[in-house]
Amino acid sequence: MIESESTARIGQVVQILSGTECGSYSIVVQQLDERFVLIADGDKRRFDRPKRKNIRHLRLCDHVSPEVHNSMMETGRVTNGKLRHAVSKFVEEISEKKGDAFNGKR
Repeated sequence: MIESESTARIGQVVQILSGTECGSYSIVVQQLDERFVLIADGDKRRFDRPKRKNIRHLRLCDHVSPEVHNSMMETGRVTNGKLRHAVSKFVEEISEKKGDAFNGKR
């Protein structure tokens, strides 16, 4: 997983580094200013009640979900199903990459 050095983008996957949801993944649904974003995962954090987070408390992953990004740009909304799918797809890709590194052997 490569960290992005730029500011967060809509549809970008982030890992939460502090708070009660530490270690979990979410998606940026709105940029409030240079310090704060709104994040949602479609499960615990629904689109209609996103969490306001400081960017310093997030690890910006180098992956932007095209489905979420396009939906937000076209309609200004995204379904919770799309958010859940994007997060699960990203977590699945990460686990496959970690699995390939070990090749099933330790």
